[in-house]
Amino acid sequence: MRRTTWLKALLPACLVAVAVADRTASPQEKDPGKKGPPVKKVAVGRNVFVEIEDKKVVRVVVQAHVCLRQGPLEHLLTRRLRKEHEAILAADIDARDLHTGLMLAGADPGKPIAFRPKETSPSGTAVKISLVYNDKRGKEVKVPAQQWVRHSKTKKDLQPDWVFVGSGCVVGAADPAKVYYRANDGDVICVANFEAALLDVPILSSAQGDVDYEAHTERIPPLDTAVLMILEPVRTRKK
Repeated sequence: MRRTTWLKALLPACLVAVAVADRTASPQEKDPGKKGPPVKKVAVGRNVFVEIEDKKVVRVVVQAHVCLRQGPLEHLLTRRLRKEHEAILAADIDARDLHTGLMLAGADPGKPIAFRPKETSPSGTAVKISLVYNDKRGKEVKVPAQQWVRHSKTKKDLQPDWVFVGSGCVVGAADPAKVYYRANDGDVICVANFEAALLDVPILSSAQGDVDYEAHTERIPPLDTAVLMILEPVRTRKK
């Protein structure tokens, strides 16, 4: 895994873990006759990639799978074997790699839910999330992630895009030399507000008692279905 000095200058030290390796050619690279700019897929970490067009990182791709189809939700995505009982998708990732990929794509981390001096909703660069999977006939399907999440009372789809909150790092209580990225406990992409969230909804959404959202079961494919998550910052920094 090769580290790059320019990335060290871009990101906080606790987040630098990118490998610029395992380049996978896009369809355009394999067939120059295809329309559109060439796209390069670069591994950031296990199951996390960035796609580069015209020398710019334009999106982040995460390989995940369906872990829940029915019931109340606190997360769209969690880490594998962490909070799968309250998330639709799980991925075997290090959440720091997703943070890194989003920053490379031009997203700016904002602030998590705040409770004092007054309750304030999460903020940060908006991120459009799409989900790609194959249906039972083998046909590729792409849908907005909001279609898999609905309000538990109104039954309406989740409306806003997620925002890049950025989670954060904490020093280990037992070993001060160890630094932990908070979202690695499972709060990766949330639909209920958590201070440790990497991405969260930009509205007040309860994480206590009766949560506000639930899985839209009829729209979610079978358990263990492989799902490609595509994350695209809605606003990117000017280069």
